[in-house]
Amino acid sequence: MVWKQAAGAALAMVIGFGATTARAADDIKVGAFLSVTGVMSLMGDPEKKTLDLLVEKINAEGGVLGRKVKLTVYDDGSEAEKSTSFVKRLIENDEVDILIGGSGTPQSMAVLPLVERSQIPYVSMGGGVGIVDPVRKWVFKVPPTDRMAAEKVLGEMKKRGFTKVALLSENVGFGKSGHDQTVQLAPKFGVEIVVDEVYSPKDPDVTPQLTKIRAANVQALFIFGTGNGPAVVTRNIRQLGLTMPTYQSHGVASKDFLRLVGNAADGMRLPAGALAAPEQLKDGDAQKPLVIAFKKAYEERYKTDVNTLAGHGYDALMIALEGIKRAGTTDKAKVRDAIETMRGHIGTAGVVNMSPTDHMGLDLDAFHMMEIKNGDWLMVD
Repeated sequence: MVWKQAAGAALAMVIGFGATTARAADDIKVGAFLSVTGVMSLMGDPEKKTLDLLVEKINAEGGVLGRKVKLTVYDDGSEAEKSTSFVKRLIENDEVDILIGGSGTPQSMAVLPLVERSQIPYVSMGGGVGIVDPVRKWVFKVPPTDRMAAEKVLGEMKKRGFTKVALLSENVGFGKSGHDQTVQLAPKFGVEIVVDEVYSPKDPDVTPQLTKIRAANVQALFIFGTGNGPAVVTRNIRQLGLTMPTYQSHGVASKDFLRLVGNAADGMRLPAGALAAPEQLKDGDAQKPLVIAFKKAYEERYKTDVNTLAGHGYDALMIALEGIKRAGTTDKAKVRDAIETMRGHIGTAGVVNMSPTDHMGLDLDAFHMMEIKNGDWLMVD
């Protein structure tokens, strides 16, 4: 079993691929497209590290169904237009059995028509709700959605009595989708968005937008974005001396983000998965043994902190391979069916219960509210 010494029975329950009597056959071909470089490299780099680590260990343990896993990865450079060409190459040239990737929402959304036409099971790492809503036959995803993040943040704003807030979001992909979900949900929580500003992920400065927010005298600020953009926003907030309660999305649940902004993020809150602070989970939590074991293996291998984004890589690959294992074959239709009926699957993002009407399988319990304190995560719920 992978990491058996580190996690004992906990990981044996999740990664039991080596113990099989299936006859050896050709490699199981997994294709991935990730944003290893570019503005979303904070996501793609840890995802690729995770995939490399897992595939190496799984193959050392005997593979899946007695077959080795062959991983082919292309770097889309954080550019959605490159994603489609790489997925086309993975399907037609590399003849992969299953697809994972799309580090961000734009990359994931760009390939959906091709995936559906090609009828190949695909597990996305993007956060946008539009990836799986409406449900598409061949498409699944692993992170909680931007809609769920908006619900979590707005719910806490309501508890704290914040009724007039500002929203500052990216104008593309995850940030745009998160913006739309927040605007739609805010009235349900009694929250009025007094100021609604946007920025580009490549903007070097957002002080004009923040100056408008300061002038509005709102009670709190919600920043919705991912990659390097929220780091620019965070530094500008402190440069302007803004002290209002500030929330981020789960798109920045990474120690890399904390290193980029230093102490500028202290006091900010965001929804994040269990992997952000696994030791702070309650004893008996179903995820705790798995996330602690994964954290240990990742950090021993790469000598750097694990993060929620690395967990996206873990969950995408493990759902893909678990689908193949349950199907007992790489037949694409059977693997798709196996993933769609997967229930009780423990991952870093939560306990996954897929269904024909839910191709993510997570509920709001997948999120914990974190506060950034002294450059680290403090679980506050």
